[in-house]
Amino acid sequence: MDPYRNSDPRPPIMQGSPPQMALPKLDWDRPPWNRWAFQHIREFLPTIEVWRGNGHRHRLERAETDLDGLAVEDSEGRATTLAGLLDETYTDGFLVLKGGKVAYERYFNGMDERTLHLSQSMAKSITGTVFGILVGRGLIDPAKPVTAYLPELGETGWVGASVQHVLDMTTGVRFSEEYTDRYSDIGQVDVATGWKPVPPGSDPDFQWPSHLFELILRLKDKVRPHGAEFEYRSIETDVLAFIMERVTGKRLAQLVSEELWQKLGADESACFTVDSAGYALADGGFNATLRDYARFGQLILDKGRGIVPADWIDATRNGKHGPVFNPSLSEGSYRNQFWIENPRSRALMCRGVFGQVIHIDWDTSMVVVKLSTYPDFSNVAYSVATLKAVHAIAKALG
Repeated sequence: MDPYRNSDPRPPIMQGSPPQMALPKLDWDRPPWNRWAFQHIREFLPTIEVWRGNGHRHRLERAETDLDGLAVEDSEGRATTLAGLLDETYTDGFLVLKGGKVAYERYFNGMDERTLHLSQSMAKSITGTVFGILVGRGLIDPAKPVTAYLPELGETGWVGASVQHVLDMTTGVRFSEEYTDRYSDIGQVDVATGWKPVPPGSDPDFQWPSHLFELILRLKDKVRPHGAEFEYRSIETDVLAFIMERVTGKRLAQLVSEELWQKLGADESACFTVDSAGYALADGGFNATLRDYARFGQLILDKGRGIVPADWIDATRNGKHGPVFNPSLSEGSYRNQFWIENPRSRALMCRGVFGQVIHIDWDTSMVVVKLSTYPDFSNVAYSVATLKAVHAIAKALG
């Protein structure tokens, strides 16, 4: 089926009893199904709560500006408005914080302020932030080898890698991030985590992993020396999460709740998807509201407010730049599970496939969150146009 934008009629996905258009388990993250699925993960996948606790809610003051008509460029470089770009790029939610106050907030495609939206790989930055908290407490030393914490990995491609190599995705472990190949390593992650069933008609002799740690233990090969080069591989984040669980004796969802979500004053409890062994998917299974993603971004902008070590955030902004790390970030870098936009602003970015982004910029005192459901895993033109729009917003807000 064809994807639909917010300005198009909405097909009746999962509407009616029984639904007229039931969600296909194999293709729920593909168009048009993802436009419904990313806001309803708890209805078709097993999840675990990331409790917000009984404490305060961090109040977001408002100083709103109508930016709907702001002049920006669309994905082909033509003149449009911000509202037009948000429609073109399949936006579900968009929020701008300026100086910690809500300057602009919009919802689309049935989303509202209480809706939990799938983060995809923005979850990596959530995980990396809690990891930094544990490092600051002295529970983990990034200079130590991974096997100091997970000795089982001594039989895998991670042998000889430091924890910092994993944080920066510079290990030499062979891992294929080919999203459209169901037999690739990331395709096997989908099955191991319960996101997808075993593909129909697959090779009956192929041994699909039953949970994620089993898949990690199968990754035996190296393609280069550890530390030689950055390569984006989601599985690195899951190795970090298993280290966190091993040193604390707590599961990831509990750690994120106790160390981050309760302390930042979230509006709503979040959740992770979990595999058959109860492991919460650190690399992409986190779900939260638009405002709570913004609160997380503001916490980072505020240098951690004593929750996250300020020196960890400073170190995260100092990644090694060049060669090109990402097609939509020509001067980008990667450090501690965050993207860095360029070496001048050193703005941090949390990014996820299908158009998820949190942009955190100290030069403009601004946090921008965009939750989306692109028709494709990635779209460089959409991402570049979105980043240009972020800079146009910053200029308009002064």
